[in-house]
Amino acid sequence: MAETADMERIFKRFDTNGDGKISLSELTDALRQMGSTSADEVQRMMAEIDTDGDGCIDFNEFITFCNANPGLMKDVAKVF
Repeated sequence: MAETADMERIFKRFDTNGDGKISLSELTDALRQMGSTSADEVQRMMAEIDTDGDGCIDFNEFITFCNANPGLMKDVAKVF
């Protein structure tokens, strides 16, 4: 599991406008920085992480995803 401080740092890097949520466009931009540009991949990831279906990823949804995917989050932490 990633450390909470790392998760907060990564969340803030994704949340470029600072509104406390990661929008689809913010997720797309962040994933492009990691080399993932497929619109389908981004849509699938958004659908997986956005568990309440409001179209944005809040910090609690992000934490849940991080805890469920510790290996992936270690890779993300290296990039961000």
